[in-house]
Amino acid sequence: MTESKPLAIWIVSGEESGDQLGAKLMRGLKARLGAERLRFGGVGGHAMAREGLKSLFPLEEISVMGFSAVIARLPTILTRIRFTADAAVAAKPDLLVIIDSPDFTHRVAKAVRARAPQIPIVDYVSPSVWAWRPGRAPKMRAYVDHLLALLPFEPAAHERLGGPPTTYVGHPLIERLDEIRPGAGERGQAGDIPLKLLVLPGSRRSEVSRLMEPFGETLALLKQRSARPFEVTIPAVSHLAHEIKERAESWSVTPRIVEGEAAKWAAFRQADAALAASGTVTLELGLSGIPMVVAYRVSKIEEVLKYLIKAPSIVLTNLVLGENVIPELIQWDCTPEKLADALLPLFDDTPERRRQLAAFAKLDELMRIGGEAPSERAARIVAEVLDSREAGA
Repeated sequence: MTESKPLAIWIVSGEESGDQLGAKLMRGLKARLGAERLRFGGVGGHAMAREGLKSLFPLEEISVMGFSAVIARLPTILTRIRFTADAAVAAKPDLLVIIDSPDFTHRVAKAVRARAPQIPIVDYVSPSVWAWRPGRAPKMRAYVDHLLALLPFEPAAHERLGGPPTTYVGHPLIERLDEIRPGAGERGQAGDIPLKLLVLPGSRRSEVSRLMEPFGETLALLKQRSARPFEVTIPAVSHLAHEIKERAESWSVTPRIVEGEAAKWAAFRQADAALAASGTVTLELGLSGIPMVVAYRVSKIEEVLKYLIKAPSIVLTNLVLGENVIPELIQWDCTPEKLADALLPLFDDTPERRRQLAAFAKLDELMRIGGEAPSERAARIVAEVLDSREAGA
């Protein structure tokens, strides 16, 4: 790569988690290539703005999750896809990075590739092609030159499915293990009183609305059945904290509700067990060493989609481990009785609890990437793609 040449890199994210990844990638690229050489453009949020990106529009305009929410905002999303692709083609960047949110970012990438095929495109975060719609993987080869995967099994999955060249760069949680794991004396021993139970009803309003009632009824059953008293903590995302507080008022067990990342990780470091909605939080819990039961409910429309799911589990930790050690109770199985039956053995030093803890001890090795941090490795691969472009120019 020519050292003196200025480089224009466009990064397009579609939600807050992608904004965080994008900001770390920008820092990694500045450290590797020199901040003075780089010019950033694209779509991002506050974290990317702090690193020097002026977003084409506020991220909140397109930051929606879930099938129903995407449909409701579709006209706005389609308008912003066209606008973003037009701006990228006009800017002629040296490279385009798309981050997660495939309903938005992949459509931008397809439009850019069709009109400016000379612009290399890197995709940061793989769509769940290993879980459903595997036909997306080979189609991605037409508009993605390299894929940066967060999960260790994803490169093999894309190779099997005919996807684009893929490199496992590590999950960003790897950089935060000191925050989520207990220090000396922070987490009790099996049998300590009271047991500390985390309840995590999700980060989406639809998840909270469907899970708070069965979770509250589960806690009522546990209060009746458990020989050990327990305390409940709910780490709540700020935009849902008020709704969670209102819904928890009807519970027979009064939870402590905390907000903010620092309070969340402090609760993780003290917790003995967890009841959680399916999502990235299951990997957070596994890496923290907290035995858990996972639950999920979806709308009737989304329930039809479950027949398309090919993965052996919806729990990320189970998928990384390659075995279903964490109980998952989905849709009609997500009942207070079944949740309480699965949780109660985790309250003591039982085979069920020991099995999960033994499995979690394997996660570090399975997710290891060597001496680099995930953001550093991601920046290195992006720089290599840039080198390949210049070599072929």
